[in-house]
Amino acid sequence: MKLPELDSDNINRVLEMAWEDRTPFEAIELQYGLQEKQVIALMRREMKQSSFKMWRKRVTGRNTKHLKRRSFEGGRFRSQNQKGS
Repeated sequence: MKLPELDSDNINRVLEMAWEDRTPFEAIELQYGLQEKQVIALMRREMKQSSFKMWRKRVTGRNTKHLKRRSFEGGRFRSQNQKGS
């Protein structure tokens, strides 16, 4: 599978976004042009096999990783105690 050229900082950011439960694959595609299959291939290439298997098991079927499957409209929960708007 052909992956676009990404520098190490962008690869690290894609891995971080893919690891996060609430970041949908669509957000990664919008920012980096990587489809879900390409993200999976990148994760497989960049991670240890055991870490990849653990991630893959966790995100398979996870509704929050796909915008169309989400049951909520808003973004992340924000406590009233947090700073910022």
